[in-house]
This record gives sequence, structure tokens and C-alpha cells, in this order.
Amino acid sequence: MDIESRLNSFDPQVRKEALLEAKKMIEEGKIAVAEQSEIHNMHCHSFFSYNGYGYSPSYVVYLAKLKGFYAVGLVDFDVLDGVDEFLEAAELLGVKAICGMETRVYIEELADKEINSPGEPGIAYHLGCGFKSSAVPAEWKEFAAELKKRANDRTRKLVELVNGYLAPVVIDFDATAGEFTPFGNVTERHVCSAYRVSAEKYFANDTAKIAAFWAEKLKMELADAEKLIADPVKLEGQIRAKTMKKCGVGYVAPGPESFPTLKAMNEFIKGCGATPTLAWLNGLTPGEADLETLLALHKKYGATAATLIPDRNFNLKDEAKNAPLVRELNRFVKTCDEQGFSLLAGTEMNAPGQKLVDDFGNDILKPLMPSFVKGIDNMIK
Repeated sequence: MDIESRLNSFDPQVRKEALLEAKKMIEEGKIAVAEQSEIHNMHCHSFFSYNGYGYSPSYVVYLAKLKGFYAVGLVDFDVLDGVDEFLEAAELLGVKAICGMETRVYIEELADKEINSPGEPGIAYHLGCGFKSSAVPAEWKEFAAELKKRANDRTRKLVELVNGYLAPVVIDFDATAGEFTPFGNVTERHVCSAYRVSAEKYFANDTAKIAAFWAEKLKMELADAEKLIADPVKLEGQIRAKTMKKCGVGYVAPGPESFPTLKAMNEFIKGCGATPTLAWLNGLTPGEADLETLLALHKKYGATAATLIPDRNFNLKDEAKNAPLVRELNRFVKTCDEQGFSLLAGTEMNAPGQKLVDDFGNDILKPLMPSFVKGIDNMIK
């Protein structure tokens, strides 16, 4: 097995041995690494939640070293399982690193407004960044366990509902946890992969039967389904869109009780010695349109940093649609700078096709690079 495959093994000992081997090979010049530059990715999910390429925390750091990243950031959904490994790998390879956790929160003050979670008023994706350990202080262990339990309970309920619709193509939640994740944190994207594989097994890889099944269940023409099953990434995207998102059979609308409040989550983040971090979508939703009010609200609850996915805000083919996104991107960065929010930019990598690193050399992102680098330095100092 090659070194990169071993770095992505579910076995932590295999990963550790591969990392030590990689370090030695880099030092001996057997693995070439780029000179450090200002490029970076401060929002990388690992396979402890979901990575679109199956990357482990160790492998993400390894890639950062190979590519000469200024710094790299781990962000997993609802768990801190990868923090220790990520920071140990970063120290071993000499890479600047920040660790975070992403979840969703309920924001009472914006209960009637869509914020950054499409179609879900009052619900917001939210981060804590700067965690130093996978372990949390004793007084916060119950809160951390509840975060993971809530996430898995939501996904378990989703599987129950989708199983009823897709039968006889069904999956077992616990089996999926063992096969698709190293530490039992099952996400919607894992479930989509499991359903795709389950259909292939049930129909014994008979493409005609598989296409007919998905055509019926995803409500599309047979010819379109035939094309779709040849592209697993797009197929899994359609499974998720048609069965798990809003109006899908597996969708359960969240309410105030579904997630912790912004205040409670930030108390946990600060209790772990990390920094509450606003997650910004694109500036066009009702909850993000009044940027000053949004920042003031987050600052009230202790946020001093913000994260963004720049690629969303300039990479559309339609220039007319690009214009307001670019305007909002520039406004967001400028306002965060003025108000002292440290900015962390990244690509997520929690879906196949997402970039390893943003195109920081293009005309839109290049002028923003000083703000992004300053944000990293503020968080790491």
C-alpha cells in the first residue's frame, strides 16, 4: 500500500507510521515539497465528519506541507475527534495549523430570517476555531457528547425515513457507521454513499435495473438516470437533494430544540479555550443582508473571528449573478477588518469536486489576501 493510502487508513497506527515515514522521506529529499507561500485552506473537513476525497487529518496536513501552505485548518462537524492527530501531524511536519468544530445553532434574534442554512430560518452553521485538544474540560464533556448524539440521532432518523421510501434498497445505520467512518460520526453524505452502494449490491451491479430504480425513486427520466449512475458523485448529490433536503422524505424541519443556542454553543467553545467564529454564506440572505447587525449580534455572544468559502462568491459563469456576490464578498471582508474580526478562508472539501485550495492569484481574491493572512496570524499567535 502506498504512503498516501496509508495516511488515509482508518487505522490510527497505520496513519502514524505513514506520517513518520513521510517526514523522513521529506527530510531526505525523496518527497518534494513546495516553498512556503501565502496560499492556505483554513476550512478542511476530514473523514472524522466527511471529506469528499476520504482524507484523514494527517493527510490534510501532509498535503499542506507538499503544497507549501502558509497554514491549514481542520474543521469537522460536531466532533473534535481529529484535533489531536491534526496538531501532532502539523508539529511533526512543521505546518502552521488551527483546529475547529462546525455545527448548527439556533439564533433566537433571527428566528424569522434565513441566515446561512438554506430554507431554515433561525438556524445557522457556526464554528469554534482554535481548539487545542480532542479532549474537553470535564465540565463540558456532557455538552460535547450531546452534540455528537444529536447529530447521529438526526441522521439515524433520516435513515429510518429514507429506508421506508427506498425499500428494498435499505441500509443499516450502525453498519454504515462502521464501514464509512472511522469513529462513528455519520453524516448525510456518508448515508448517500451507502445507499448508492446498497443499490449496486441489491441489483447485483445490473446497470439497467439500477438505472430503473433510481429513475423511479428520484423521479427522473430513465435516460437521465442511466447517465447519472455512471457518475457516483452526481448520483449521491441527487440522492441527497431528492430524499434528504427540504421536501424530501427524510427531511425533518429543525426547530429551536434541534440545535444548541448560539449563546450556549459559544459558552462551550470559550470553555474549551477556542474562539467563537461566525460562518458567512454570501451576504444575500435576509439574515446576512444587514451585516453590521449580524456582526454585532455575534460579537455580543463572544465571536471575534469569521470564516468564509470565497469560491462561492465569484466563481459563477453568469457575470450578472457574480456581480452582487463579489460586491458582498468585498463588503464582508472590509467590514470584518474594520470591526476586528479575524478572517479564515477555506474550501471545506466536504464534497467531491471542492478545491484543495482557493485560487488566491485571481483578480478578485488577490487584494483580499492580506486580510486572510492577518486573520491566520491573529488566530495562531
